[in-house]
Amino acid sequence: MKITIQECPPEEEEEIIIRCRAVDESLLKLIYSLRTGREKLTVSKEDKIFQVKPSDVYYFEAVDNKVFACLEKEVFDTKSKLYELEKQLENTDFFRASKSTIINLARVKNICPAFNGRFEVCMENGEKLIVSRQYVPDLKKKLGL
Repeated sequence: MKITIQECPPEEEEEIIIRCRAVDESLLKLIYSLRTGREKLTVSKEDKIFQVKPSDVYYFEAVDNKVFACLEKEVFDTKSKLYELEKQLENTDFFRASKSTIINLARVKNICPAFNGRFEVCMENGEKLIVSRQYVPDLKKKLGL
């Protein structure tokens, strides 16, 4: 693989051109990481607005028509709907685990089978989440199992 870097004048927009034989999942992840390196999610807590990196989010959870971004030790409100976040974060480490949860697989400590065909996910911060039976095949595919 050849990498070429050219500096551009400040008045020109920065541009990245990728030439490849085929677009695969690893290339999509690379593209996303380039985009999210600059992108942040707008969240709020106690009438204050914050910007957080998607990689800092452990999971998103929908409760009573509100969506929360759960970080290591803090929980923030987000105006986005879960399906919007799922679309925005596709081809990343984020995974739809249930109707009400999207999990960042990069923040998962371990995964073990639970009862009734579900999986239990233990996050790096010690929280435990359930992957619904309906989403287990997608999880296995995402993990390459």
